Amino acid sequence: MNLKKTSGAKLFLYSALALAAVVMAGTAGYCRLEGWNILDSLFMTVITITTIGYGEVHRLDRTGKIFSIILIFFGLGAVAFAVRNATRLMLEGELADILGRRKLEQKIKKLKDHYIVCGFGRMGRLICRELAGGPVPFVIIEKDMGNIEEADWEKYLIMQGDADRDETLVEAGIKSARGLISVVSTDAQNLYIVLTARGLNEGLYIVARAGEEGSEHKLVRAGANKVISPYHIGADRIAQAMLRPTVVDFIEFATRSENIELKLEEVKVGSGSPLVGRAIKDSGIRQTLDIIIVAIKRADGKMEFNPNPNSILREADCLIALGRPEQVKLLEKITSANGADK
Repeated sequence: MNLKKTSGAKLFLYSALALAAVVMAGTAGYCRLEGWNILDSLFMTVITITTIGYGEVHRLDRTGKIFSIILIFFGLGAVAFAVRNATRLMLEGELADILGRRKLEQKIKKLKDHYIVCGFGRMGRLICRELAGGPVPFVIIEKDMGNIEEADWEKYLIMQGDADRDETLVEAGIKSARGLISVVSTDAQNLYIVLTARGLNEGLYIVARAGEEGSEHKLVRAGANKVISPYHIGADRIAQAMLRPTVVDFIEFATRSENIELKLEEVKVGSGSPLVGRAIKDSGIRQTLDIIIVAIKRADGKMEFNPNPNSILREADCLIALGRPEQVKLLEKITSANGADK
């Protein structure tokens, strides 16, 4: 075993086990060789290996003295090894790291309806910034220590590991997650992550990044609900910025998470919402909340742009709403499943 590659926590565990083995062997030895009871044998073992020097519990014969000499050598070694590793564990901060990881694990276990972000590279950082500005709960899976340290600095929930492994995704709470975003460095890795995630949670909404042409179809077949190609989107945005600069400025202004003046948001109509069965003109959305309904996505996937004021709102409709952030939040409360109670 390479001790340099063994963590301080494991070394401390090994040294504690070694010390316990010496104590047990010493106790058993005195019981057998000297015929003492267990308590006297244990007491003699402890004062011998710690060199306290209280004196012999009972007089030792020649065999007992030889056994005590051997026990001292092994005992001192085990005690020194345990003390050294305990000190190392505390001085190097590994104890704090262990406690920190346990706190992190407890926080992740409490998450529900959260998002899992696989990869904290350049794109992952921007995605997490948007999610944090939501704000919505999320946890990051990353294996590069440099990226992990940066995420720690941002106070994000992050865990080290390979996102294409079942145990890693389960630890990140995939069973209770709302969605997963896979933006690791290669399409092959994203493909494996999508396959693994879909196998663990069939109802999960998955968005994946595609870098190469042709990867989109493979990712969709693997189980991704949405596949994003940064190059295609970037090229389209550049062209639109040249051809329709004002439209692009408006969309960026309305969708930016830190914007405090105007927000474009999607809001789902819950079964208990008082808006169910009402026409848009009678809902009070425009009159009371001063919010514009840009479009309605029906439960069957049909999209109604610029809906008629007489359009009836139904359960599970997704409203694309434009308005001030505080007013949008009020609309979210009204359209929620418990909206009638609020």
